This record gives sequence, C-alpha cells and structure tokens, in this order.
Amino acid sequence: MLDIVPPTQTRADEAFDCLQTAIVKGDLVPGEKIGEVELCERFNLTRGPLREALGRLESRGLLIRRPHAGFKVMSMSGEELLELYRIREAMEGLAARQAAERMTDDEIADLQALLDRHEKIVDEAQGQAYYQHEGDYDFHHRIATGSRNRKLSQMLLGDLYYMVRMYRYRLSTSAGRPHRALGEHRRIADAIAHRDGELAQFLMQRHINAARLNIERKIQEGVLKV
Repeated sequence: MLDIVPPTQTRADEAFDCLQTAIVKGDLVPGEKIGEVELCERFNLTRGPLREALGRLESRGLLIRRPHAGFKVMSMSGEELLELYRIREAMEGLAARQAAERMTDDEIADLQALLDRHEKIVDEAQGQAYYQHEGDYDFHHRIATGSRNRKLSQMLLGDLYYMVRMYRYRLSTSAGRPHRALGEHRRIADAIAHRDGELAQFLMQRHINAARLNIERKIQEGVLKV
C-alpha cells in the first residue's frame, strides 16, 4: 500500500501537481495575485494544461478567480485559521477514536511503516520541515479514511483538507516542530495499534491543539502573516 504506483500523468496533471505543491509549500503565498502568462513563465507550463489545472485548483478552493484579472491564492484571517484548527481538533479526534476501533491490522502496520518513511523525510530536511504528499502518503488522510465513517471522511477530506494543507507545511517549519509532530504521530499510531480509541482521540486532539497554539504564537510574533 505504501509503494503505490501512480497512473501515467497528463500534462494537465503535472501542471496541477506543480501548482498545488507551490501553494502548499508557500512558493505561491496566500493572497498572491497570479496570471496565466506569469505562471507559464515561472513554472515552464503551457496554456492548455495550465488552464485545466487552474480550474481544478479553483474547485478545491485553493484559488479564487477574479473577473478579468486572473486568480488569487486563497487566504484566510488569523481568526479563521484558528477556528479551522478548533474544528479539526474535534473532528480528527473522533476519526482517531474510530480508526482505533475499525482499522485492520494490515492498515495499522502500513500506517506505522508510513511514519518510518516520514522520519526519513524529516531527517533529509535536517529537521527543518515535515512535508507530506496528499492522499495515502498523508498521516491525517490515513486516519480519516481508517475511521470508516463516510460522513466524517467527506468533511475532513473535502475543501477542509486542502485548506489545511496550505498552512500545515508552513507551520511545520518551526524549530523543533517537525520532530515533535512526528513523535506525536507515532504515539497516535501506537494507541490505534493497541485499539485504545479513547487514548487515540486524546492524543490526536492534543496534537492539533499544539499546532493551534503554534499558530497563535506565530501570529503574535508577526512571523505568520494571515
């Protein structure tokens, strides 16, 4: 499950992946105004695939179309971001509890193996960042799907998921935060492996609360502009 071979990508898929990664990593910052010509030159893209990619990013809520003026990268206020994390704390805590009850042994083994791969990613970044690709490569995505709660998964993995990804990477670059976050992920996975739903829920909520407090500090220090 960890060595998923992606299907052959079209040029539009490549353009989409390129721009989405640029948004998540902050190369295209929240609120930034962008046009097709600039994007083609900056990312070496062609018009047709670019336009399809822009439409897909708009549908995910990552871009906002401005009439006759190109696009703007989605942004939110500090209070909106904090509220988003409060929502995540409650919903992902429930997902972790249900994942402990419903994930198969093989899925749990895959989850723990995924974290081994994440540790290598953090080490390669010299502990300065913790970037997770979306879908099955993302710890939080695995927990949501592992909950076997269709309505909860739909809410967590819809627009909310992509908005959160915009800020999760930027917030993971705090000194020491990548290793702490990975350790928190491992403790959640261990609770799930022991089928302790109550502990898994508590640890997930504490994990996301720690991230929210990190956001508050960054906003107060003027490091995070939202």
